[in-house]
Amino acid sequence: AVEIKSAGELSIELLKSAKQMGFSDQQIGQLRSTSASEILKIRERLGLFPVYKTVDTCAGEFEAFTPYHYSSYDLESEVKPRSKPAILILGSGPNRIGQGIEFDYSCVHACFALSKAGYETIMINCNPETVSTDYDTADRLYFEPLTVEDVLEVYRAELAAGPIAGVIVQLGGQTPLGIAAALKSAGVPILGTTPEAIHLAEDRGAFGKVLEQSLLRAPKFGTGFSYQDALKVAKEVGYPVLVRPSFVLGGRGMQIVYDDASLEEFITIAAQINPEHPVLIDKFLDDAIEIDVDALYDGRELYLAGIMEHVEEAGVHSGDSACVIPAQSITKELISEIRQATEKLALGIGVLGLINIQYAISDSKLYVLEANPRASRTVPFVSKATGRQVAKAAALIATGVKISELRKSGMLPDSGDGVAKGISVKEAVL
Repeated sequence: AVEIKSAGELSIELLKSAKQMGFSDQQIGQLRSTSASEILKIRERLGLFPVYKTVDTCAGEFEAFTPYHYSSYDLESEVKPRSKPAILILGSGPNRIGQGIEFDYSCVHACFALSKAGYETIMINCNPETVSTDYDTADRLYFEPLTVEDVLEVYRAELAAGPIAGVIVQLGGQTPLGIAAALKSAGVPILGTTPEAIHLAEDRGAFGKVLEQSLLRAPKFGTGFSYQDALKVAKEVGYPVLVRPSFVLGGRGMQIVYDDASLEEFITIAAQINPEHPVLIDKFLDDAIEIDVDALYDGRELYLAGIMEHVEEAGVHSGDSACVIPAQSITKELISEIRQATEKLALGIGVLGLINIQYAISDSKLYVLEANPRASRTVPFVSKATGRQVAKAAALIATGVKISELRKSGMLPDSGDGVAKGISVKEAVL
């Protein structure tokens, strides 16, 4: 680190040594008071890129053929040429709050569906406790961190090996979504829902406009860029309020606040509030029923995979709460309204593949809480409860296949939406 910081200019020897020791472009940029993109330009000028080695699954006893790769700043790459178009699938990374093993289910089933459709499947993930990192799930596996730099290097290596149809970011949870815009800016083709559409769903102001244009109801909300902002919004919205940092993994840092003192404590301790990292403030709906919806959209047709009713009241995180399918206490009229609202949101956001929407029902009125243009943690549950392979369908829709074609193939029902086989309940096991 001292050498990097004090060097007059970065020589290929110094830069290669730093990369071999695990320094990322971002870390080197921080030491040099410059950006990661500038360090990348220097590496490109010097021709300094990682190569990919194959894991020796045979302990040297005989030649290993498993396409299980890891990066190294060495001399010789072991990535073999291929002829079929490839699709890169970004996994969910390490397990933590908001990123559980449920997302791996979607990645694995996407690999199976795309492989059957004639694509070479390439999995990028760094969690050894997943099925997606098994050597026989995808055609090729890269055991790499889910950062912009690492994914771009894999893309570069695979582009040299053969044609690439694109990258799927909507199956691995929030982590891949967070780097989608940067990947697209670097020239990587994103399959399915675009980074622009992802922004519409995740940016509170932009999403508010989508709700307004779709004539959909939402709890009063606002954004605070300072404590005074947050205090003003909370008073306008009315306590109790639900506060959380913006652009975080699902549910992390969220808290129900009942007064000014609690709000100040939250912002002081839990949230580093500033113009780049504001807090989101929503009116908390007391005694409301929370509804989770998973759906597929191809730009024209909606397939409502499942409507789940939470057992606990609205406000309990969906990863902790129990839910039941089919919904037990909502009317047919509300179910019809939920479907219409889901279709409006999928169209307004520009979804191509999976969307998860959380609603609340209070005093028989439907409120939109949030929309996630990606696979949710309930996709495996809905798939098993309805007997339909939702993740496989989503992967194919991302490549341009229409829902009508999936109905003809038998992957989705001939008509209508997903129907639960009996009553199914999901409960968190801690």
